[in-house]
Parts: sequence; structure tokens; C-alpha cells
Amino acid sequence: MSDNEVKQIFASNLRRLLATYNLSQKDASHTLGIASQTFNNWCKGNSIPSIDTIDKLAEFFHCTRADLIESPGSSSIRMSVSIPVLGRVAAGIPIDAISEIIDREEIPSELAKTGEFFGLRIKGDSMEPRIYNGDTVIVRRQDDAESDQIVIALINGNDGVCKRLKKLDKGLMLISLNTKYDPMIFTSPEIDTIPVKILGRVVEVRGKL
Repeated sequence: MSDNEVKQIFASNLRRLLATYNLSQKDASHTLGIASQTFNNWCKGNSIPSIDTIDKLAEFFHCTRADLIESPGSSSIRMSVSIPVLGRVAAGIPIDAISEIIDREEIPSELAKTGEFFGLRIKGDSMEPRIYNGDTVIVRRQDDAESDQIVIALINGNDGVCKRLKKLDKGLMLISLNTKYDPMIFTSPEIDTIPVKILGRVVEVRGKL
């Protein structure tokens, strides 16, 4: 394999990983402490980093060295992991124990390495025009999130709702993207007593055909 072919394979794999994690070249290079022009040259296939730097990139992207330097046909970069798609989620029931698994979705193996994931079929129009009735959202399980992130929240132990999170000084808001729905506002005491729990953050939306 020629030196140029190696550079092109590395560039293709690097761009694929950036897309998987929804990262820009600028964000990745800044986080890694790498000059933006250097990173851009890697993505274009103009150059390739040292093995030590490739290992640093592999750690950053939660993948192996092979995922970066081998062609997709021989690398695990295209391998996927099957996750359950649920029709509902409920309090106190582990995702794997829920009987209402209505489908399954595939996610990239490198994404699956970063946490526990499940899919949820959306019902209703409260998150239009970004998320539509019947769409499937891919959710990373976590019990907290940042303001403006889309989350799945459980209110009073009932079915999970998909909303945009807004943290307040003394509580939180769960906001529908569809403006015909009022935001749901909870004080800090209400969060504990109702209760209101974050089940996970939406990392991807998959629309139906």
C-alpha cells in the first residue's frame, strides 16, 4: 500500500469518526490541543500523524488504532451494535427488562463504547418541527444533562417524555419545540417529590420514511 493510500484511509476514518460524534474539526483539534491546520491536513489526506498521536486520537474517539489506520473493510469501524427501541419507558424498570420492545436499531460500535443506549419511538407532535410523531430517538442513558439538550424525562413514574431541558436557579423547565405547548416548570422541591428524573440525552433522531 502506498503512502498516499495510507493517508487517504486515515483521512476517511477520521472524518467518519468526527461525523459519528457530531464534532467539527475545530472542536476536536481544540480539545486535543492540536493545531487546526494540522488537523485539517489529516482530514484532507495531506499528511498523517505519528503513531503516538494516532493512539491519542484512538483514546479520544474510544476506538482502536486499527479503526484509524486500516481500511473500513478490515477495521471494526463499520461494526454496529443492536439496541432496543421501546414504545415506552417507566420508572424503576431496567431497559433490558422492559417487555415493550417494538423494534431494534443499529448504532456504530465506537458510539456504543461510550455508554448505554436505547431507542424510543416518539408519540405526538410536541417536538415538531425537529422530531416528528413516529420518529425514533437514540438515547444515551444518563441521569443529568446540560441546558438546551434534548432529554427523555420521567414525570411521576409515568411514561418518559421527550423535551428540551432548561435548568433554572431553583428548578428546571421541560420545553416542547412546538410552540402550541406550554413549558413544564418544576421547582427544586417538586423535582424530588413528584419526582422528575432525567433518563437520558437524545444523541440522534431517525425519521421514518
